[in-house]
Amino acid sequence: MTLQELAQQTAAEFKQAFGREPRWIAAAPGRVNLIGEHTDYNDGFVFPMAIERYTVIAAAPTTDGSQRVNLRTTHGDAPTTVDLAQPLKPLPKGSWANYPVGVLAGCVARGLNPGGLDVLIHSTVPLGGGLSSSAALEVSTATLVEAITGQRLDPVEKALLCQKAEHDYAGMPCGIMDQFISALGKKDHLLLLDCRTRQTQLVPMSDPAVAVLIINTNVKHELTGSEYPTRRKQCEAAAAALGVPSLRDATPDLLEKNQSKLDPVAFKRARHVIGEIERTTHAAAGLRAGNWTTVGQLMYASHRALKDDYEVSCAELDTVVDIAADIGVAGGVYGCRMTGGGFGGCCVALVEAGKVAAISQQIAAEYKQRTGIEPTLFVSRPGEGASILQS
Repeated sequence: MTLQELAQQTAAEFKQAFGREPRWIAAAPGRVNLIGEHTDYNDGFVFPMAIERYTVIAAAPTTDGSQRVNLRTTHGDAPTTVDLAQPLKPLPKGSWANYPVGVLAGCVARGLNPGGLDVLIHSTVPLGGGLSSSAALEVSTATLVEAITGQRLDPVEKALLCQKAEHDYAGMPCGIMDQFISALGKKDHLLLLDCRTRQTQLVPMSDPAVAVLIINTNVKHELTGSEYPTRRKQCEAAAAALGVPSLRDATPDLLEKNQSKLDPVAFKRARHVIGEIERTTHAAAGLRAGNWTTVGQLMYASHRALKDDYEVSCAELDTVVDIAADIGVAGGVYGCRMTGGGFGGCCVALVEAGKVAAISQQIAAEYKQRTGIEPTLFVSRPGEGASILQS
């Protein structure tokens, strides 16, 4: 379904829910990270692209003249109402509406008050697969407010506003990648983001012969909740032992020379991060040159490091990567790796566009045979970032 068709569907759903046509429609995409995992909080580089899966928001002014915002979704979430005439506060922990409410609070604080609204949210970004459905919801909300008020936020400011909403309202201490790519993404481009300087470079991927295949393992392993903070602390300890502000400033040579100063686990964590920052910039150069085989090899190397050194993979993710590697370049797969935080979720593969159907069929069949789980696969070109579809 094209973005325009999705907008039409959402408008029809809005009319059904509220009994009239929406006045404004905005959208923002989910994302997949081609390479550059667990580098963001180490001041490194990430290399995501917007996917052709979107959160679309339709809205119209309330008919009672109030400052209330009535939020509904097409996914059966509990409807939520907030009053812009009162100071906005976070809703109970776990409420889906904390994402848009946090963004509304940020917009109102900047003088962008949309007034009372009836709002309907529809999303094709898979939930819980590590494809950033939360950032798509936040950025589409901010974009809707821009459409209503006629005031434009600087795209970087918009991304940071949405990140702050996730921190303060949803209680998730996320990095900056998800909101940046959702707000700044461009069709047929990936975004090389320097997480230290927040500088971005758009890298073209316009070759129609190459596509990105996303494989959702449909598993998410329950964790104790301490894995990410622990790894972050291990990275900070490694940087301190190496005498650098962050692992962004370290080199493989510096790490090897100072191995005795680090405990074995911190050494492995640092080896992944330092190598991953290097792999990410090399992958961007490979993509620019259309050297798909090189990019693919870097993706496999990234997965190995995430599995062995950072220890955030799982059997299901490893199974997908093994199947992809067995298909190989001869079968149309250049590379494959886990993407996202780990312990489940999705893999991303760089594939020949003409062989997508055969590759998808083989991965799905073999994955189910080995794990007993039905995966979900879809292909995407680099999609468009946030956009106003009706104003």
